[in-house]
Amino acid sequence: MTSQRARDRLAVKLKEEGIRDQRVIDVIRNTPRHHFIDQALHSRAYENTALPIGHGQTISQPWVVARMTEALLEFGTPQKVLEIGTGSGYQAVVLAQVAPQVFTVERIEELLRQARRRFRQLGLTNIRSRHDDGKLGWADEAPFDAIILTAAGDAIPHAILDQLSPTGVLVAPVGSPSSQTLIRMRGDGQGDFIQEELAAVSFVPLLGGIG
Repeated sequence: MTSQRARDRLAVKLKEEGIRDQRVIDVIRNTPRHHFIDQALHSRAYENTALPIGHGQTISQPWVVARMTEALLEFGTPQKVLEIGTGSGYQAVVLAQVAPQVFTVERIEELLRQARRRFRQLGLTNIRSRHDDGKLGWADEAPFDAIILTAAGDAIPHAILDQLSPTGVLVAPVGSPSSQTLIRMRGDGQGDFIQEELAAVSFVPLLGGIG
């Protein structure tokens, strides 16, 4: 169930469910998702479903990872991407294969330690990671061409929006645990944002502080 055949089936499923960017499909196909979950779950690694990774967190459904990545790329390849919520590291690894620089922030130290080990094992040197409160973003490295949040709050924290470049793109789930929507916000270069709703989703809550 971790074979290339299983990955190819997942790629076909993503296409059937509306993912259009071939770059994203190819990255998902070639990324070893089973490396990001416990061995007991390896048989389910290439199912199109979210899976637990401990600490009350999950590795996102592959379709959601693909859709969020595709949404960031639609208006051009961002040179510098900020991810809020490293989790298993899977989304960061996908991003690192389509963008030159990825910065990722995780509040749970043990999850970040595991993710860093995976980055090294995969030989990805264009990911920088930080153990910190994700709601604060990464101000020292701002502005970012793209920002992605992998946890949902009622609104996008102002500190994060302030770190988006004037024409940047932000993709995030927004809403309550029972009703969340994936949104995309694009800067118009004049200080305002164009907002679109992309899909109904279900993410863990965006929490502050560190653990």
